[in-house]
Amino acid sequence: MQKKNSRVLNSYKGFTLIELMVVIVILSVLAVWVAPKIMGRPDQAKQVKASVDIMGYETALKLYKLDNGSYPTTEQGFEALISKPDSGKLAKNWRSGGYLDKSKIAKDPWGNDFIYLSPGVHGDFDITSYGADGEPGGEEYNKDINSWEIE
Repeated sequence: MQKKNSRVLNSYKGFTLIELMVVIVILSVLAVWVAPKIMGRPDQAKQVKASVDIMGYETALKLYKLDNGSYPTTEQGFEALISKPDSGKLAKNWRSGGYLDKSKIAKDPWGNDFIYLSPGVHGDFDITSYGADGEPGGEEYNKDINSWEIE
């Protein structure tokens, strides 16, 4: 009698083909529904990263000004944050090691250079990323990301 019961229990182990197919169909429906929502996020993430990068540059520029009395000129650019300027208005108290953690200036998330103006049109300095299209202006993901618009 015990052998018969164990055979009955053993026959119910695992999944049937129909159960597996139902699970696969459910997962497929979820993937079709969720994938477009996830796939639309990379451009939004790049915009957020550009804003965060700009805020990082703003902090480094403010530290530079605290040490040297003024912001780097447009010609000196962000390079003045990683190596002591040797032209234009010289940095009197340039901090050894620079003002950025990296030894090179990062590009925006789309691989373009950030635009730096000092003095700026909207403040002491302006920092801009031209967005996905790399050109001034634009809508949605091509929209410019400007330091004076970030809160």
